Amino acid sequence: MASAISANRAELLAIANAVATEKMIDKSIVIEAMEEAIQKSARNRYGAENDIRAKLDPRTGDLRLWRVVEVVEEVEDYFKQVDLAQAEKLQPGATLGDFIVDPLPAVELGRIDAQSAKQVIFQKVRDAERERQYEEFKDRAGEIITGVIKSVEFGHVIVNLGRAEGVIRRDAQIPREIPRVGERVRALILKVERQNRGPQIFLSRAHPDFMKKLFAQEVPEIYDGIIEIKAAARDPGSRAKIGVISRDSSIDPVGACVGMKGSRVQAVVQEMQGEKIDIIPWSEDTATFVVNALQPATVSRVVIDEEEGRIEVVVPDDQLSLAIGRRGQNVRLASALTGSAIDIMTEAEASEKRQREFSERSKLFEGELDVDETLSQLLVAEGFSELEEVAYVSLDELAGIEGFDNELAEELQSRATEALERREEAQREQRRGLGVEDALAELPILTEAMLVVLGKAGIKTLDDLADLSTDELILKKRVEPRRRENPTATGPQPRREPRAERLEDKGGVLGEFSLNEEQGNEIIMAARAHWFEDEAPAASASEEAAHAESSQ
Repeated sequence: MASAISANRAELLAIANAVATEKMIDKSIVIEAMEEAIQKSARNRYGAENDIRAKLDPRTGDLRLWRVVEVVEEVEDYFKQVDLAQAEKLQPGATLGDFIVDPLPAVELGRIDAQSAKQVIFQKVRDAERERQYEEFKDRAGEIITGVIKSVEFGHVIVNLGRAEGVIRRDAQIPREIPRVGERVRALILKVERQNRGPQIFLSRAHPDFMKKLFAQEVPEIYDGIIEIKAAARDPGSRAKIGVISRDSSIDPVGACVGMKGSRVQAVVQEMQGEKIDIIPWSEDTATFVVNALQPATVSRVVIDEEEGRIEVVVPDDQLSLAIGRRGQNVRLASALTGSAIDIMTEAEASEKRQREFSERSKLFEGELDVDETLSQLLVAEGFSELEEVAYVSLDELAGIEGFDNELAEELQSRATEALERREEAQREQRRGLGVEDALAELPILTEAMLVVLGKAGIKTLDDLADLSTDELILKKRVEPRRRENPTATGPQPRREPRAERLEDKGGVLGEFSLNEEQGNEIIMAARAHWFEDEAPAASASEEAAHAESSQ
């Protein structure tokens, strides 16, 4: 039986209970920390080489101390092992592999031992507290929480959340909001990360989800799921837009969010430091939703380019500035709300663009198909814009145009096919002139036009292409609309940016050809195929050499 260490049993249990209650952790963790601290102090007294154990009874407070040795055939560690003969003296009947408990006498903890034990207990309790904090908050991302501002450090706000601390980083704060120590603040739990110094709880007041959660608190219909916020976009501290839809036809989603005399929306606005909120009815029809999103501007026409993910919006001349908004705010929020890039233009600009495109396409057909102006314009008016469309459309559809017959349709398709062949031959010569090897032309999907672009980018061999990643090859370049000022406005005008659209520097080499990821992967893997083919003969040769050597 292990001997007890002289200690006040009631005092040890009282300390364990007090620490567990204060730190809100399991009492067994505190008991375990005390045992570890006693073990460390005992090793300092009897030798760190010994395997010393301590056990504190959580009910009675009895504390026992002992050394453990293992029975082995040949002793290698004299502090932790004994041979069978010595084991018989300590414990009659002991066999190999047994562990013998050797009771140790009571020890008195000195000042240094007590300080060391205190550090061990504090560290263990601190680790348990951090783990408890992480477990408590790890699944609460997306919730709104209320705390008290503890301090402001380098622009970042430290918030006391009661049993933990969170941080609102500078970019997650509402601009021009001045945090004051001691003030209560509400924020969204953005994410919780486990770090060496404890869990890091990142909060935000600028995220769109913060506004959505505030509405859920103020509007019972949203909390109950009758009304849903389908999309949200914010310019923190200035303006925001939300798209809402009702699952009950008898409930107006916009009216429910506004509330009686604007009480509900005003509560959200006050929490967001006066940020103006446009509440917009959401629609599955993209064009309708875009028109709603650009309120209060009036929209004349919406043209959707699904392939490029862009939306072209035409507005009256006097609505241009309103549609764009101050510093492009209105169109920027509408773009974020709809998830598509929106290009705003006036009716005059749209008409000019249509005329330019009509003229360019007419001249294309007139030159490539060797037809007169009337026939080329008729093709454009019927919706044809590329030679491929004329060459590969069904003969019946082409012959069905008013004034056309089968003979004329066949002739047009024949001329379009010949024009495409001439274009491809010219591109082939250009590609060879750039030094792009013919092996690239044998790869799937790649056209001569794509090979020309690759050659201009310095990609001329299979190895050059094989070294690219799929994103480097096909990633589309994102186009951002430029701000357009109202040409009819009077008075001083801000500096106008160029009206040309700006392409980002980053993008795939073939980004302009709208290839998908599957096609990009197929091209890259086909370019790398020769690497594996080259390895196979080399392996066979080495195997033959090894076989010949073994036969000799």
